[in-house]
Amino acid sequence: MEKEEILAEIKSLLVKQFELEEEQITPEANLFTDLDLDSIDAIDMVVFLQKKTGKKFSPEQFKTVRTVNDVVEVVYQITHS
Repeated sequence: MEKEEILAEIKSLLVKQFELEEEQITPEANLFTDLDLDSIDAIDMVVFLQKKTGKKFSPEQFKTVRTVNDVVEVVYQITHS
């Protein structure tokens, strides 16, 4: 998956699962302060991304994730390693 595809998948997930408006979901949007996700929501997002990519993610890989773009970068790195 390329970064644009990853971003599109994340946007789709956030709109469908967390009932966010697509306009809210920008690469700079903070998952916790701007999009109001909590730790359980973050886990749900990681599980979805693992299923979508077929890759396992470790908690350490997501420890510093704060923005939508951070998620895109981590998923991109994992899928291209």
